[in-house]
Amino acid sequence: MQLTLYSDYSLRVLIYLALHGDEVSTITEISEAYGISRNHLVKVVHNLSQQGFIQTSRGKFGGMWLDKSPEKINVGDVVRHTEPNFDLVECFNMAENTCPIGGICSLQKLLSRASRQFMKELDQYTLADLVPNKKRLRAVLNPA
Repeated sequence: MQLTLYSDYSLRVLIYLALHGDEVSTITEISEAYGISRNHLVKVVHNLSQQGFIQTSRGKFGGMWLDKSPEKINVGDVVRHTEPNFDLVECFNMAENTCPIGGICSLQKLLSRASRQFMKELDQYTLADLVPNKKRLRAVLNPA
């Protein structure tokens, strides 16, 4: 299984904000810290705001910050809100499935169970669990 870049970037934004506590951060800062496109982050930040993970403000002193403490942001929830689907194989989408053995073989059942276990594992972690070494992470993302 591979998460989309959208989910990856969403988690990176949240990690960055968790490292900066109550400080207001900007899309430009985060883009430069990770070396990723500012344009991609605009969409990511908008979605994170819509989903209630972050707060944003516009203007000269605008930016973003976490809407709740890192301990209250569940990694599984973030992934569920950022992944378009979990169709690991064609037969997961019955409307578009053309596999002639769909529903007969055991692959769908096995992968479905694996996907549930994957999400169950992510559900055990919060954003706080992703940043136990704040000092080192900040040093890498914001070198002086």
